[in-house]
Amino acid sequence: MSVTAVRAGAGRAVAGTALLAAVSLLPWLSGTDPALTVLRARSADQDPTPAQLTAVREQLGLDEGPLAHLVHWLGGLPRGDAGVSWVSGEPVLPEVSAAFGVSVTLMLGAFVVTVAVAGLVCARTLYLGSRRRLRQGRAGTGAAVLAALPKFLLASLLATVCGVWLGWFPSSGWEGPASMVLPALALGVPSGAMIGGMLAPALPAAFHEPWARTWHASGFPPGLIARNALRRTLSGVLPQLLPTVVALVGGAVAVEKIFNIPGLGRLALDTAMAQDLPPLQTATLALVLLGVAAGLLIQALRRALLGPALRDGALPALHPPALARPRSLRLLTGVCALALLTLVVAGLLRDPLQVDTAARLLAPSAAHPLGTDSLGRDLLARLGHGALRTAGIALAVTAVSIVVGLLLGMAAGVSVGLTEVMSTLPAVLAGLLTTAVTGPSVWGAALAVCLVGWTPYAAQTAALAEEERASGHWLASVSLGAAPRYLLRRHLLPAVLPAVLRNALLRLPTTVLVLASLGFLGLGEQPPTPEWGRLLSENQPYAELAPWTVLAPAGALVLLAVLAVSATESGGATGGGRRRTAPAGSP
Repeated sequence: MSVTAVRAGAGRAVAGTALLAAVSLLPWLSGTDPALTVLRARSADQDPTPAQLTAVREQLGLDEGPLAHLVHWLGGLPRGDAGVSWVSGEPVLPEVSAAFGVSVTLMLGAFVVTVAVAGLVCARTLYLGSRRRLRQGRAGTGAAVLAALPKFLLASLLATVCGVWLGWFPSSGWEGPASMVLPALALGVPSGAMIGGMLAPALPAAFHEPWARTWHASGFPPGLIARNALRRTLSGVLPQLLPTVVALVGGAVAVEKIFNIPGLGRLALDTAMAQDLPPLQTATLALVLLGVAAGLLIQALRRALLGPALRDGALPALHPPALARPRSLRLLTGVCALALLTLVVAGLLRDPLQVDTAARLLAPSAAHPLGTDSLGRDLLARLGHGALRTAGIALAVTAVSIVVGLLLGMAAGVSVGLTEVMSTLPAVLAGLLTTAVTGPSVWGAALAVCLVGWTPYAAQTAALAEEERASGHWLASVSLGAAPRYLLRRHLLPAVLPAVLRNALLRLPTTVLVLASLGFLGLGEQPPTPEWGRLLSENQPYAELAPWTVLAPAGALVLLAVLAVSATESGGATGGGRRRTAPAGSP
């Protein structure tokens, strides 16, 4: 066994143990008496007596402290005993196993949809590239629009239209394969757009390699050329399946609630809120093991795709060709910027906090151009006043996550285990752990998102840096005595940074929504502060009755995503990729 494998295994063990220990501390860190929380979860009694609280503490052994509970729980696992629920008194393992099976099945369905959507996003590039007819790049705005769609909003729309109105599929419950269709679509469409949005810009570089030109001139079938181009570029995108698709096992809480699915994410949230420690620990362990298993599988697939060239340092580097940018790209950037600016300026001229119960859920009109919410507040005003705060916090969280991801991704031999473990941790659970220490606040929620938000960038950085270090020009620079700073500046960063930035831009609306979900649970931004993600969360129950209440903030998020992607593409930040770099010491 290699030193790298030993380090990775030790990293997985340490990271998993640390996470389980942190979860075990949650009832004691929360600042609320665990006995009180458990008793309220059992009976909804708002005023328990001291005698009742004492009886619960004695029954659960809360005075023994978190370490004793953790050791006792770990000791029972080899015997198949994960303890009993503090709330229901039922054995934990059957409940968690059933929820885990449901969530894994749903994740597999979402994976199928993800692959289909990603294929559609890349279809044009594959078709033209395999026929040597790729002359113009793509703006990627279609993928940005789909990736920006809130999963819970898409789930509500599908449940209402396809489930209730048309009756095509069940809109609630988990009774058979038909129950999986709508939630899998709600989860898979944005995920597929995100994967496709990262894969499509990498394909032109593969079609620009010498082998592709030679195969085309020799008359090889376009399909064979397309498959080999996919094989070369998929290796850099495969690690994104872990934080984007596999993480849905614990992170699809909103969709599970909308469709009333008894999944693991919903179970983990309910037990965390009730401080029901045994099922929460077991659910966390299941997510840790899933993350490690999926990480090992993805790593094996990458090595199979790249073959011996990755091991032997003979992997050709991908150099994107100079493709013409669409003429409409600058126009699209200007239109999105003008639309957002108009929304913000018009909204700032209005009062976002004025409540008018006589004007509840009014449709758009001259007096209220975007309508009103459930309290009669003007939606245009709330969008305008929340723009700077929404974008500022999301950009700050994204920037911190990128920096952390780059640093840990460059040291993949040490951090790979941590990345796998943290990739499947739900942001809500991270929020509960963080706010237990910092208290509920917008910056506490931002810190919680940063704790899990770096994993996609670390996984991507590690994959692309590994490929760069296996290239011939890297070995040439090292053999000529290139300094580490030169290798970082001229090789690693040009190979990694453009793809990571595009990944971050595609994930920007998701960051806004995760922050909003924490605020909705009382862990982050609190009402009546206007914030785009919170506007979506607050108005989601009225999506069928008053669809404009969610269409306005969802449209603003889509505009923000399209503006970010199109602006960077038109400026060449992510579209041009790396430059050819001569080895150190060459003329």
